[in-house]
Amino acid sequence: MGKLTATIIKELADPGRYPDGEGLYLKVSPSGGKSWVLRIQVNGTRRDIGLGDARHIPVRTARLEAAAAKKLAAAGIDPLEERRKVTRVIPTFKQAAKSVHAEMLKSWKNRKHTKQWLKTLELYAYPKLGKLKVDKIDGPLIRDALAEIWLDIPETARRVRQRIGTVLDWSYANGLRETEAPMRSISKGLPRQSRKKGHFAALPHTQVRQFIVELRAKVACASTLALEAVILTVVRSGELRLATWSEFDEDLTLWTIPEDRMKMRVEHVVPLSAQAADVFRRARALRIDGNDLVFPNSRSGKALSDMALLQLVRGMGHGVTVHGFRSSFRDWAAEETDVAEAVAEASLAHSVGDKTKAAYLRTDFFKKRQVLMQDWADYCCS
Repeated sequence: MGKLTATIIKELADPGRYPDGEGLYLKVSPSGGKSWVLRIQVNGTRRDIGLGDARHIPVRTARLEAAAAKKLAAAGIDPLEERRKVTRVIPTFKQAAKSVHAEMLKSWKNRKHTKQWLKTLELYAYPKLGKLKVDKIDGPLIRDALAEIWLDIPETARRVRQRIGTVLDWSYANGLRETEAPMRSISKGLPRQSRKKGHFAALPHTQVRQFIVELRAKVACASTLALEAVILTVVRSGELRLATWSEFDEDLTLWTIPEDRMKMRVEHVVPLSAQAADVFRRARALRIDGNDLVFPNSRSGKALSDMALLQLVRGMGHGVTVHGFRSSFRDWAAEETDVAEAVAEASLAHSVGDKTKAAYLRTDFFKKRQVLMQDWADYCCS
């Protein structure tokens, strides 16, 4: 039976600690505040654990709380840590990534890197990990997210792997997960990336026409139409997979890609050839009600993955990448046309390498690109 009663507690006024028994004390502060404190041993270390304000917690409740804490301590469990687990709010991966990004902004000087750091996670990590609590993300989940881009865009995939690890390690350091990110074992569970440096594997431009013939022989679906659109518009895979109908004009002659989806963070207007417009019309015929994505996954309704297009290419027996079709176009422009290099580079939304030249170059060669893209489509689909 404890020593303190409600009457005694009410009358106590002098600062100090007043024992109730079995390690439970009533602490009276110099200002007159009263609170409960439990003194116990946890794994051989003495701990003082606050149990709350005595104005709101009667002595009987304080004794029950003390008994529960002592039971945990006897089992080798830190009562304070258990309490933190109950009260701690575990963020989702997306929420944690934003917090990490905000903290790191102070030390980053490269504005391009600052934008790309979060953007790569939005594109390649959020679809599978974004809504998950950071304490629920394990190795297999991380591996699945990376597997879709690991061979198609290896350099970006390695950056995504590093950034996922940073977010999860930050979560571990802040007590939001039990372990650090198992990035080393995840890397071993992924296929070996080619060490060869250089360009993306590309199909010779002389073979693109036959490739499209084979592609059109397949059943029309989001992935086949998306791949044909990538070839005819020579945009990057991510720029196309996330395209929405609101970015196109009514007649499907212009496609305006917003700057936040462009590698160089500059809005890019794509003139659509007659053949490209036809691809988008076929895609519109398959449109899912209420979904603004041009090429949604028919099952999930979400954007197609890089892996979906890469698997389609490989399934057709070609050892090339989706990105490589941009190289096919560039080689064709150099070998088969008299178009200026700047026009071909503008069609690929490449930046001008020479900074002085870039400072004076204010055109995107739209009219010339319009002709070039129609010539390319005629070449591919003749």
